[in-house]
Amino acid sequence: MTQFRCSLIQAAVFAAASVAFAAAVHAQDAWPGPTVKVIVPFTAGGASDVLTRLLSEKLQARLGGNWVVDNKTGAGGNIGMEAVKSAPPDGNTIGSATIGTLSINQFLFSKLNYDPVKDYAYVSKVWENCNAFVVAPGNPAKNINEFLEWAKKQPKGVSYGSAGVGTTPHLAGEMFRHRTGLNAVHIPFRGAAQSMPALMAGDTDFAIDNIASYTPLIKTGKVRALAVTCPERWPTMPEVPTMAESGVKDFVVTSWGAFVMPKGTPPAIANKVSAAIAEIARDPAVQEKYLQTGAILKATTPKETEAFAEQERVKWKEVVRLSGAKMD
Repeated sequence: MTQFRCSLIQAAVFAAASVAFAAAVHAQDAWPGPTVKVIVPFTAGGASDVLTRLLSEKLQARLGGNWVVDNKTGAGGNIGMEAVKSAPPDGNTIGSATIGTLSINQFLFSKLNYDPVKDYAYVSKVWENCNAFVVAPGNPAKNINEFLEWAKKQPKGVSYGSAGVGTTPHLAGEMFRHRTGLNAVHIPFRGAAQSMPALMAGDTDFAIDNIASYTPLIKTGKVRALAVTCPERWPTMPEVPTMAESGVKDFVVTSWGAFVMPKGTPPAIANKVSAAIAEIARDPAVQEKYLQTGAILKATTPKETEAFAEQERVKWKEVVRLSGAKMD
């Protein structure tokens, strides 16, 4: 190869890199567009929707543009996630993903129309809450050890309810059953509106369910919380020990949400949104609003978010395998 030809190739490569850099800078400068669509793959009024709307309002005030929440529901969140994947990678479409859509569904469904690893640019975790281990008030157990002693004396074993197969309460129950060697049967209901009354009536023996849903029942004595599944005690229930403090080691189950964008979105935009979320999370008033809805506003860098989702996949892949759960 002659020196002249080599110089031509180097010049072409430099020109292409300059064009790509200029395009990235232009995309960043032009962002946000008139409308930023935040796709929630679950129904309006649910926890993911409420928490996403709270954050979207704050991001609109901080970053500009018109932030619109769009609920695209169905197939356990898969339809909404596919819509995010297919959107233009210009930063004006954000997916409000969850533990299920990013770290569990690929093990429950034989086929997904999106790849949670390859199809998204990760932005930040945005919220986190945990589950509470709850029993009916008539149960004699006051802590996890007492519950296990009581449960193992039951001739036919015990049962636990959840809002359906493949939900985190179902999988958390399976994890507990395997970790403790408990003879427990899963009773799936159509939703929390059915599973919660069943527990209060003693038709099921325990649940490991969303702390936000059960807080009113715990506070009024309609169920009793024996432990929480977060790494530390939950701020609004400081008197309830963690599972680790209760003697069940390596049992951390958190429900969480994260913002993602279509693959190919300029990293500068993802970083800008991530930094804004971190600033918002430092506001005590915002954190108090989140706690009122049963969650904590979390902020992580794009790389931290991607690594966390992968770490969760390792755990839940094994739990789904042990449970035998399938959604199709």
